[in-house]
Amino acid sequence: MPDSWAVLAGLYAGGPDLEVSSGHDGAVIQLHTADGRPLVSLEAPLLVHVPGEAERLLGGDVKAPPVPYWWSEVRASTAVPEAGPLAGSVAGRLTALLGGSVWPAEAATTDVVRTATAREAVAAGSDDDALTVDVLTDSTAVVLADRPLLALTAWLSAILRKVTDAGLALHIVTPAHVRLSLPLRTALAGAPNRWVVQDPECGYYDGLSGAVLHWQHGTFTPVVDEAGERSAAKVFTENAHATERQLGVAFRVTHRPDDSLVLGRSLEAAWTALTGAAPAGWGTAEPVNLRWSTGQLTELARGRAPEPTHLLAVGQPDRPAIATHRVTRTPDGVAEDITLTLGYGEDEAPPLDAIEPLARALAAEHGEHGLTSMLVTLRRARRDLAVPPRFEAPPIPVSFTLGADDVHAIGLDHARRPPVELRPVPLGPTARPALYYPLGDGTDAQAWTVLQQLGTHLQVDPAN
Repeated sequence: MPDSWAVLAGLYAGGPDLEVSSGHDGAVIQLHTADGRPLVSLEAPLLVHVPGEAERLLGGDVKAPPVPYWWSEVRASTAVPEAGPLAGSVAGRLTALLGGSVWPAEAATTDVVRTATAREAVAAGSDDDALTVDVLTDSTAVVLADRPLLALTAWLSAILRKVTDAGLALHIVTPAHVRLSLPLRTALAGAPNRWVVQDPECGYYDGLSGAVLHWQHGTFTPVVDEAGERSAAKVFTENAHATERQLGVAFRVTHRPDDSLVLGRSLEAAWTALTGAAPAGWGTAEPVNLRWSTGQLTELARGRAPEPTHLLAVGQPDRPAIATHRVTRTPDGVAEDITLTLGYGEDEAPPLDAIEPLARALAAEHGEHGLTSMLVTLRRARRDLAVPPRFEAPPIPVSFTLGADDVHAIGLDHARRPPVELRPVPLGPTARPALYYPLGDGTDAQAWTVLQQLGTHLQVDPAN
């Protein structure tokens, strides 16, 4: 781990005229001008125990050392042209002293970088709660990013929380070659946040919806014609057909409050059923840095209770898989909401035959899982699970499972006779079963209509 002397040597890349401060409970050290305007931020190092994370986030050509290794991010403000070279010099000095490597490699130097006064302030608040972004208006915080895969890092997660608490929109602006990780795509979903993609033909467009955008009144908004209609960027729909697939498994399990409760076992059971192995690692942000441990996961969630805990899990590099995991307190106990996504190549068959046995295991009588519901979908999308700024086909339902408690509350006779041609499979004890509703093989979009009719009959929303 970088010691204080090594960090000091790195920070001296800007010469003696710059000042240093810390924030976020010491997790970030910042170089700034004498008037307090930020130049470079150095995050606290993260010890990564999970293989494949550097390659997943930085690209397959990156040469990561064997795990474990220390990972630290150095960020430059865009308000000052010299801030980029200054960040590269900070990183280059650290690796010159401690070993390791810098990405991108060409950024690393050991030069002293003289920096002029910043032309714009891009931070608001005290050191510990400062919102440090590239552009800040009354309505919107803008972050500029350019890396192969933009992930839900601890820094970006903190920015998103602060922006939300301040009642602002977060707009992330990237070149067209950038992709998002699934956790970041999920975090950005829904207004007023946007992924803004630069395009030489139309200027800017929304990377998730394709809507052409322009900068107006301090924010990015859709361009509308005289009839009030929006248009989509041409590049968004080009080459939209994908031959790779993603299997999505979204489920909720609930538990009675118990001092012996261990969280994460349901996720581990699903992961093992679908891949043959447990998750490789878990964490609260990307890169996912901790080896998989249900005990440590439970300890963290228990320490944060009654506040919810948001977690991530990843699999082995040879089987792309990532999950979001939310733990919340409920009036009746503890709930785990899990979305597991797995990627498959053109010549790989998703394990659809493992879905019903998985539902049966999660719904077992007196089991530890307490399944409430589970929706399984299949879609044509990238095997590596990265989100491109292109149209991707929506997922198609494969099956829906309703837990025993809800089946009992609705009435078994009613639940097992939906107004569509479905033959639910009872799971668990005969007197109080869960019901598994097969919906297809993930190729017929009509399954959404069937699922909606089933949800109306059951008086539930299967998609949530």
